[in-house]
Amino acid sequence: MRRLSVVLISALVAATFAMPAAAQWKWRSKSGQIQYSDTPPPAGTPDQDILQRPNAQRRAAAAAASAASAASAASAAGGKVEPELEAKRKKVEEEEAAKKKAENDKLAAARADNCARAKSYLRTLDDGIRIARTNDKGEREVLDDKQRADETKRARDVISSECK
Repeated sequence: MRRLSVVLISALVAATFAMPAAAQWKWRSKSGQIQYSDTPPPAGTPDQDILQRPNAQRRAAAAAASAASAASAASAAGGKVEPELEAKRKKVEEEEAAKKKAENDKLAAARADNCARAKSYLRTLDDGIRIARTNDKGEREVLDDKQRADETKRARDVISSECK
């Protein structure tokens, strides 16, 4: 359980430090030169000249927003929506929904795994089996009554939060 916490915290810290490196814009200037920056290109830069955005999800959202705005402009102007724009918008929405569903499925699987592990550990604690750990010095030590009570409380907390 402790290892899982350490791994999750390490991943969170690593992701925090990696985010600024991934936030890079790349576009072609009016003179034809490739520009790199952590800020968006100047206003008036055509969309086809923007070569890279900081986040693929933002790009998909921007594409969906531009498709939706083009569709609404077309419907306001002539009352007819181009089928290509409508198909692109639907495709982007379906991709976003699939990504969200995959992420939710992954989180649900992790919660189910955490739940099963916590229940198993609680059974071990309740059965009175001696539990030994290795301390910071590399020595083996057996849990005393207070440590066992703390571990039981921690396992019950995990069960109450993860097993729904």
